[in-house]
Amino acid sequence: MKRTSARRVFAAALLVASVLAPMAATPATAAQAVASHPSRPDDCPAHELDPKLASRLDKAIEKVRQQTGVPGVVAGLWMPGKGSYVRATGVADTATRKPMTSDVFVRIGSETKTFTVTALLELVDDGLVGLDDPISKYIHGVPKGHRITLRQLAEMRSGLFPYTADAGFQHDLLSNPKRSFTPRELLAYGFKHKNTFAPGKQFEYSNTNLILLGLVVEKVSGHRLADFIEKRVLGPARLSHTLFPRDFEFPRPHPRGYTNQTLTGEVTDSTDWNPSWAWAAGAMISDLHDLRRWAKIVATGTLLRPQTQEQRLKMLPTGHPGTSYGLGIFNSDGWIGHNGSIPGYQTVTVYLPSKKATLVLMLNTDISYEGQEPSSLFARAITEIVTPDNVYDRPLPTS
Repeated sequence: MKRTSARRVFAAALLVASVLAPMAATPATAAQAVASHPSRPDDCPAHELDPKLASRLDKAIEKVRQQTGVPGVVAGLWMPGKGSYVRATGVADTATRKPMTSDVFVRIGSETKTFTVTALLELVDDGLVGLDDPISKYIHGVPKGHRITLRQLAEMRSGLFPYTADAGFQHDLLSNPKRSFTPRELLAYGFKHKNTFAPGKQFEYSNTNLILLGLVVEKVSGHRLADFIEKRVLGPARLSHTLFPRDFEFPRPHPRGYTNQTLTGEVTDSTDWNPSWAWAAGAMISDLHDLRRWAKIVATGTLLRPQTQEQRLKMLPTGHPGTSYGLGIFNSDGWIGHNGSIPGYQTVTVYLPSKKATLVLMLNTDISYEGQEPSSLFARAITEIVTPDNVYDRPLPTS
């Protein structure tokens, strides 16, 4: 989504971005049309979109790609009654000019939050935790933890300082982006600062919240977060190409990722950076068709009790018109889901219940264009064409 801040930090996030110089544009390669996935649920049409509509989307995607300088992008759109659309365009590697393909794995950044919060909500369904329990019941040392609930952590309304905004953290990560961080080390960066507001008073996107929820899942379940998510979320959801990596694990094929979140601001290849710094907030990896499947599952609550999903979808204002936030999930003009941004990669995975439509985007850069996340620009361009009444990150009126 379009956001600004005094300085862009490592958000793996929905709501943190600022003006950065765009990456130099790379020559376009022919768009790759790909057959639909062989396993099709009811809302994954077997036929492709009308050629005229597909052509409009091709042109819109390439226009945004050229404008923003994004090396490569994979786009997937599935609309019951209209058809499916999958395209890969641009390059997966700016050095070799290897074309982007739709079968790649990518780092999904903050989309990880939807998995972590689902794990937490399954523990709620098990009767092992309560959303209105204070975090101090499970984790000691949290500033004002006796007043901050698990619900407020998932809603991004805790008031805890975002550890990614700490100058020491930024220096430590950028000085050695392959180092491994523990969850407690991450929290220490944030806990050095005073809370920014009283719990529940406002919205502020903070990865600190998700690190704490990940620790709650581990403490209550008795399992590593990665193992619990694999058993209770990925398995039941049949997501065989989604994983919580161990350090540098990154299945192939994957595109090279490019970022300018460096000490000098210069563009670098961040493909092999250690994602442990994002952990429960943004470390996971997935692919196009797993994300397609996950979009509907997380938006409709397939893995949860109806009353728990109802709690998840209680959306509250974010301060950005048209966008509201629930429990680790957002609503952007009717599109429900999450996006992700981590050095080198951006994603969007959203579902539109009114039309049972799914949109997935995967990019191999996180470099902003005029203060906007390129993934949001792609999503906006696509939804302006196919769902004009529901435009992702709809721009504000100019007058």
